[in-house]
Amino acid sequence: MSKIRAAAVQFGVTEDIPTNLQTCLRLIDRAAEQAPDLIVLPEFVNHIAWYENDDHCYRVALSLEDDFIRQIAGRAAAHRCYIKINVTLKRDQGKVTGTNILFNPTGAIAGLNDKQILMGNENNFLEPATEIAPVLDTAVGRVGMYACMDGVIPEVARALAVRGAQILLNSLNSFAHDEAALHIPVRAAENKVFVVAANKVGSLVPEKLRPAVAARLQIDPSFLEGAGESQIVTPDGTVLAKAPRQGEAVVWADIDPRLANDKKRPDGTDLLAARRPSLYHPIAERPQPRPTPSGAESVLVGVLRLQTTGRQAVAQAAAWLAQAEAQDVRLVVLPELFHVTSPADAAAESAAMVRVLQGTLNHCLVATSIVEDGAHVGILLGKDGVLLKQPQLHPCGRHPWAMLGDSLRVIDLEWGRLALIVGDDALYPETLRLAALQGAEVIAAPTLVLEAWEGDLAFKERAAENRINLVVAGKNGGGIYAITEDFTLWTKWKNRPFDGNINYPVVTTAVPHGLTTALVHPAAAANKMVSHRTDVLDGRPWRLAGPIIT
Repeated sequence: MSKIRAAAVQFGVTEDIPTNLQTCLRLIDRAAEQAPDLIVLPEFVNHIAWYENDDHCYRVALSLEDDFIRQIAGRAAAHRCYIKINVTLKRDQGKVTGTNILFNPTGAIAGLNDKQILMGNENNFLEPATEIAPVLDTAVGRVGMYACMDGVIPEVARALAVRGAQILLNSLNSFAHDEAALHIPVRAAENKVFVVAANKVGSLVPEKLRPAVAARLQIDPSFLEGAGESQIVTPDGTVLAKAPRQGEAVVWADIDPRLANDKKRPDGTDLLAARRPSLYHPIAERPQPRPTPSGAESVLVGVLRLQTTGRQAVAQAAAWLAQAEAQDVRLVVLPELFHVTSPADAAAESAAMVRVLQGTLNHCLVATSIVEDGAHVGILLGKDGVLLKQPQLHPCGRHPWAMLGDSLRVIDLEWGRLALIVGDDALYPETLRLAALQGAEVIAAPTLVLEAWEGDLAFKERAAENRINLVVAGKNGGGIYAITEDFTLWTKWKNRPFDGNINYPVVTTAVPHGLTTALVHPAAAANKMVSHRTDVLDGRPWRLAGPIIT
């Protein structure tokens, strides 16, 4: 099939299962007025995701033979379309899973898989997936399914995309505003696939419990509502259709799944073919104790962008670095190869740049990149010379000559543990995971921004999903992405009130020419715990990460 019509439906559910079924059927019928080929519903549509105890959770869960399932299947057949739902499902030995189910246009179940990463209170009642989610070959394209927290970190969507998924279907039960603003669309752009995401609206806990639950979470009761903004996203991160934050809604768009087969960037790099699975094995290993945190509470960092090249750019950089030293800036990141005018002279120009900038430094460190021995190498430069070298890890079309490195390195500094990520390497979620697993607290990223999604989504997401501060410099983009010190739900936030965003970094966009500075918080990187028993690093589905490392 070429173009298809996809629809995302948002609504609220209650503790009454028959009422919830009628809501599902009513909204499916409403979506069917647009003649979609595919409809996606929110997470946990059978019962509000709050349970008195294990027995209650099991009692309100469904079996595949239940009338609830049969009636949804009947609607798929009646409207001759695919319908994806997510429910709590009874399993053997009294266990319950959060399960995605896809019905085909005959009403048969085309596939199902369980949620891999449980969020907060779900850990008290549900069992995570034990099997890798399948990619389903359907008449509308190759489809992968996941749910809510599965899309807040990169592994689940990535494991589907590398096996050829063209459309990712995400069912959500989320009150977080940053879910729709950041996590949903980035999964499309970083994998160059379509995402169809359906979120809840209305109360996410029983109304009578809202004040008590809000008090335990230490947020205002008004935030305990589904944040809506169900949406359909293209492979470049463009949102084709988005629902409002409140109220029932159906959004739809016509998409061509074949566009997800093209993984090329403007410089010709194939984002998936350029991956280096042999480097990613730590992602699929059992979590180990992380390195002891070493970071300062705050440190002033900077991004320096220049509109010149060659010797003039080096001279301007030296002048700006003198100002940075005067302001007690401890790290300045410059774009990749900002000083190079000729590929033939790149190595010599690089050596000259290092000599000039080193002479300006005292307490400040500089991160940029050079050409050395046929490699594109990120460097961390101080008054005593080069402290760290990091070769580019992934091939990219604009540096086809570059020999690649075989590991990611970190360095301990007086104010924190730093990793240097050069070129396009920060666009690969696996790279930042490797840095996080080595205890990095700050990332310096000299790069060149080529696509809108990089600045709009990628760098923010890398900071958020790993809880790492990013300092990014590109000739035509960049900024400082500081993680917030307040992060974990169920705890009192000290520096900011909860505003609906759980983990959206503070972004300082770099000016086109000159020095941009902001504080980052290395010590905050030690906290990866977003909610009860939900760690954004150690909670990754490492047992199911086989597709990422093969």
